[in-house]
Amino acid sequence: MSKNLVIVESPAKAQTIEKYLGSDFTVLASVGHIRKDTKVDKNTFDVTYEVDPGHKNIIADLKKAAKEADKVWLATDEDREGEAISWHLCEVLGLPKDTARITFHEITKPALEAAIKAPRVVDMDMVASQQARQTLDMLVGFNLSGVVRKKVPGAISAGRVQSPALRLIVEREQSIEKFASKYTYKVSGDFGFAANLDHDFDNENDVKAFLNKLIGAEYTVNAVETAPSERKPQPPFTTASMQIEANAKLGYSAKTTMQAAQALYQAGHITYHRTDSLNLSKQAIATISGYVESNYGKKYVKVRNFKTKDASAQEAHEAIRPTHIEVETAGKNDYEKRLYALIRARALATQMADAQLEKTTIKVTTPTEYFFEGKGEVVTFDGFLKVYGRIKDSELPKLTVGDRLTAASIIAKQNYAKPPARYTEGSLVKKLEELGIGRPSTYATIMTAIQARGYVEKGESEGEEREIIQFKLENGQISEEKVTEKFGANKGKLLPTPIGELIAAFLVDHFKNIVDYKFTANIEKELDLIAEAKLDRVKMLRDFYGPFNADVNASEGIERYNNARLLGHDPETGKAIYAKVGKNGGFIQLGDNEKETGEKPRFAPLPKRKSVKTVTLDQALKQLALPQLPRILGTAKDGAEIIAASGPFGPYLKAGKYNIPLKDFDPYTVTLEEAEPLYEAKRDSYIADWGEIQIINGAYGPYVKGPGRRNFARIPKDVDPKTVTKEQAEEYLTNKPKATRRPAKRTKKSAKK
Repeated sequence: MSKNLVIVESPAKAQTIEKYLGSDFTVLASVGHIRKDTKVDKNTFDVTYEVDPGHKNIIADLKKAAKEADKVWLATDEDREGEAISWHLCEVLGLPKDTARITFHEITKPALEAAIKAPRVVDMDMVASQQARQTLDMLVGFNLSGVVRKKVPGAISAGRVQSPALRLIVEREQSIEKFASKYTYKVSGDFGFAANLDHDFDNENDVKAFLNKLIGAEYTVNAVETAPSERKPQPPFTTASMQIEANAKLGYSAKTTMQAAQALYQAGHITYHRTDSLNLSKQAIATISGYVESNYGKKYVKVRNFKTKDASAQEAHEAIRPTHIEVETAGKNDYEKRLYALIRARALATQMADAQLEKTTIKVTTPTEYFFEGKGEVVTFDGFLKVYGRIKDSELPKLTVGDRLTAASIIAKQNYAKPPARYTEGSLVKKLEELGIGRPSTYATIMTAIQARGYVEKGESEGEEREIIQFKLENGQISEEKVTEKFGANKGKLLPTPIGELIAAFLVDHFKNIVDYKFTANIEKELDLIAEAKLDRVKMLRDFYGPFNADVNASEGIERYNNARLLGHDPETGKAIYAKVGKNGGFIQLGDNEKETGEKPRFAPLPKRKSVKTVTLDQALKQLALPQLPRILGTAKDGAEIIAASGPFGPYLKAGKYNIPLKDFDPYTVTLEEAEPLYEAKRDSYIADWGEIQIINGAYGPYVKGPGRRNFARIPKDVDPKTVTKEQAEEYLTNKPKATRRPAKRTKKSAKK
C-alpha cells in the first residue's frame, strides 16, 4: 500500500486522479454514499444511519487500506453532498476529525497538487446543511407519500421539490386549456424582398376592402434606415444553463446531460459540473483568450469576467469549462462528445469579441394609412459567432427614398394567436432556477422523478391540421383559398397526466406550503444559511415540521380525492356519464358503480389532450361509441389471430404468443392492414424459439433470452446467430458474466504497485 490513501466517490474519478498523483498515492472509491438514513427522531431531528448492505465489502477494503496508509485524504466532490460523504467516511472508517479534506474544481495535475498543499478538515456546517436537506426530503417524502397514496387514486408518492415542479406543469396546461385562440389577418408583400404590413385586420371584410385599394397601386420607398448593432456572447455554463442549452440544441434530457457531464468531469475533460457560479479563474481566462488570439487573431479577443448575480450561489467556485481548451474533441461516446463541443464553444465565446451587425429597415408606402416594412440583418464581423451560434444574413436590396416598387403579390393570411408554450425539460429547469427552487444537482432528479411516477409524460404529437383562409392579390386579381397548417404540436413537451393533475390539485388544496413557490425557494435559502453557520439546523427543521405535521394530521379527515365529474346522461339508456381518474389514468364511465346498481358500468379512455375537467358530454359519448377492447382485428397470413388491447403499460397488439406495443396507432381504430406488418416484424426478430429459450434480434444486436426475468446473454459478434443451437444458447446463459459488486477497487496502476 502507498503512503497516501485518497478516497473519492467514483472508480472512474479514481482512475483519472491516480494518473496525476504518482506512486506515493493510492486512490480508492467509496462508490457514492456508504450509509443511508433510516430513521429521524421527530423531536430532536437526530438521524439514524445504517451502512448500505451493498457497501459492506467496499467499507472493509477501505478500512484495510486506511490502516495500511500513513495518511488519508478525503477528496469527495466539493459540494454539500460530497462534504457529507467525507463525514460519513470519517465516522464509519474511524478516521480522526483532523483527517485531511481536499477539494478541487477540475481533475488536472496542477489542481490536484494545489489541493494537496492546502488541505482542510470536513466542514460540519456544510454537512449540517446536507443533513437538513436530507431530513426534510425524508420527512416530506414519507409522510406526504402516505397521504397521497390513501387519498388520490393512482398516486405513488410526493416529494418536497418535485411537487412544485409538477404544479408548474399543471398550471401551464390549465392556462392552455383556458386560452381562447382568436385570429387576425396578417398581410405580407413580395417586393423582391419580404415586407410585412404594420397593421393586422380582424375580419374578412376589412381585409378584402384593403386589398381592393391595392389593385393597380404604386409603391414608393418612404424611408431606408440603417443602424449598426452588436451581439454579445452569453456567460459560461452553469449547471442549469448547460441543461437548458443541451436540451434546446442537442435534444438531451436533463438526466442525459448530467450523465454525460459527470463522465467528462471524472475523465478530467471539464471542470466540476454541479455549479451555479459564472466565475472563471484568471488562469482559465488567460488560457482561453490566448487560444483565441493564436487561432483566430487578436481582433477576435475580448477578455471578460462574469460575476454571479445570485448571492446564494455557493456550490462551486467556477463555471463549467474545458480543463484544456486546446482539446477539440473529448468523451467516450457521441453524447459526451457533443456535450463537450457545446461546453468548449461556450467557453471560447466568453473571451471573444462581440459580433457586429448591420440592421436595415425599408418602409414602403401604400394608398392607405398603413405601410409595409421590410427588415434585414447582415453580419459585418462574426466575432464570437465564429465558434458559437450563427446568424443567417437577410440582405435587403440597395434602395433609396423615392424609389418605386412593384408588388409581385400581396398575401393576407389568417393567423391564430398561440397559447402559452408547454414546458420542455430545458425551459422547466430555467423556470425552477428563476424561482429559486432546487439546486444544480437536483434538476435532473426532479425531471426523472415526475416522469417515472407517471405524473408527467413527454408529448409525441407532431400537431393537428386545420384549415385557414388566405387572400392573395396577384396580377390585379384577388383570390381566396383554404390552406392547411399544423397546430398544437407537443412532441418533447412535458404534459401532465390525469393523475398528475389530480395530485397537484390535491396538494394545492391541502398542502399549500409544499407546492408554494416562494415557500420552497425560501427553504433553499435557509439551507444555504445553515451551510454558512447563520442558522441552526434543528431550529430550521422544527419550524418546518410543526405546520407540515399539522397538515398531515388534518388530512386524515379528508375524503378520497377524485375530482370525478358528472358530465350528463346517456340519451339512449339514461345512465349517468362520469369523467374520473383511476390508478391507470383518466377514463369515462357509463353507469354508476356496480356495488350500488348491481350492473357493471362501461368504460372508455379520455379523448386525447382532454382532462377530467375539460372533456365534454359529446366527447364522452363519442369515446363510449368506440368498440370495446380487446377487439379482434382478424387473422394474419400465418393464421395467428391479431387482437388490439390496452393494459397497464399502454395499448398493445396480442398476436399469437407475442405482445407488441402500439406506439403509433390507436387500439380503437387500428386496422388489420396496419397491425400485420408490426406482427411480422416482431415475428421476424425471433431467430430461434425453443419455448423458454429464444434467440432474438434486438435493438443492440442478437441475444439469447432464457426463462425468467432479466435472463439474457449476448451472442459474440463473430458468431452468426442463425447457426446457434439450443445447447450453445444454454451454454451462453450459463457462462454469461455475473453481476458483480462494485468494490473500492484499486486502479490497475495501484494494483501493480
